[in-house]
Order: sequence, then C-alpha cells, then structure tokens
Amino acid sequence: MQTRDEAGYERRSDRRYDLKLDLRWKLVRRRRVMDNGVGVTVDVSRGGVRFHAGRELPVGSNVDLSVAWPVRLHNVAPMQLVIQGRVVRSADGWVAVRSMQHEFRTMAMSHEHREISGNVRGSLMVAAAHGTAMRKPF
Repeated sequence: MQTRDEAGYERRSDRRYDLKLDLRWKLVRRRRVMDNGVGVTVDVSRGGVRFHAGRELPVGSNVDLSVAWPVRLHNVAPMQLVIQGRVVRSADGWVAVRSMQHEFRTMAMSHEHREISGNVRGSLMVAAAHGTAMRKPF
C-alpha cells in the first residue's frame, strides 16, 4: 500500500518489503487477550506490518504479532519476529500495524531439531571454553 502526500511523494521513511509470511495475532487490553487469529503478511518494514487477518480489527487496538521468520538461527533453530504494536488501519480483511517494539526469538523445535541444536550449542560451549571469539548472528 502506497501512502503519498498531495504532491505524490511517498510519506513513509521505512522501506517496505513484500514478504508473505504466516503469523499469529492477539488483540491485547490490559495484558488480557481479547481476541486472536492467524494471517499472512503483505509487507513488512522496520516501522510496521500490513497483513491479511481475514477480517477487520479495531483501529487503535494493541496487538501482538508472532511472524514465522524464513531464516533459521545457525541454520537450525526456527525463528519468529515478535511485534507489539497498534492497529492504525483496517479494511477489507487486512490490517496495518505500527510497531512499538519488536524482537527476534527462537521458536519451539521438534525432537529432531533439538538434537541438532544441542550439537550446535555444544560446539559453541567448547569454543567458549577454549576462548574462541564467537560472533552474534545479527
């Protein structure tokens, strides 16, 4: 979705990326989940997310999003982008959310992935014990 001023210039300062990623959303009020559902992102930027929720969500509502990220930590652990934000627009089944806070988290893994991850974690611990410098992935 393009938002342009009267002269036709793009008003957004953050670049938008057309990513189609599965997500879960929760409407939250005073730390209580009022409603929840699933959807698919339309585009993602540093400042927010637009996604298909299948229905409109109330503008001004606080929302928590968990977006399935396509990249794995150390090529093993599934990641998710967790966003806390506010609904700024909603129409025809899609929702635009302004991000107030976001972070990447690892997701729960299957038994097979835990065994592989344990091997990666073990090699990181051995490297740390030998004083080998390790870079953070981000």
